[in-house]
Amino acid sequence: MDGSTTFPDVTLAILAGGQGRRLGGVAKGLLSVGGLTTLERLRAFGSHFREVVLVANVPEPYARFGLRTVEDTVKDKGAPGGVHAALGAARTPWVFAVACDMPFVTEPAARVVLDARGEDVDAVCIEREGRWEPLFAAYRTGLVKQWGEALVEDPSLRRLLMRFRTRVLPVDALRAVDPELRALVNVNTPDDLVRYGVTLPEQ
Repeated sequence: MDGSTTFPDVTLAILAGGQGRRLGGVAKGLLSVGGLTTLERLRAFGSHFREVVLVANVPEPYARFGLRTVEDTVKDKGAPGGVHAALGAARTPWVFAVACDMPFVTEPAARVVLDARGEDVDAVCIEREGRWEPLFAAYRTGLVKQWGEALVEDPSLRRLLMRFRTRVLPVDALRAVDPELRALVNVNTPDDLVRYGVTLPEQ
């Protein structure tokens, strides 16, 4: 990346976990919006970061995108294991983690989270209706060892975040730049396909 990278100390980590069972088992990074797959849209979003890493335990559907791809180092831990793999693979002090089925993330929305980092903070996420959003969140890569050790307990992402110095932002901080909170949208169900104008990949 050249000197114009918006977040030169951050790696974008795209987590491709999940089976997409409610969508017929499709690889959700291949869902299409506006003629582009969600992974293509996230790859373009990744131009704001020093590097992009795809965490995929089944990487074959995504080989054509040319992204640096890693697998979970601690298997069968779901999204917490995916974040751990990203922390271990990153070559920057921070990771910004998103899911591969989030087609509407933007630089201004990411900046809300990333601008809230600090020396006294290990992670930053947004709280919406009492729930934390751990897959639109920033993580200090120095957490990798403790994070990996904690995985033996099969904790949720929220429980993991509660172990560390996590700054939790009110959702209104995101609404200021994203009034409809589209950056937090992930596509999970047939209803989501209709609601957000998403199409399934051709078989």
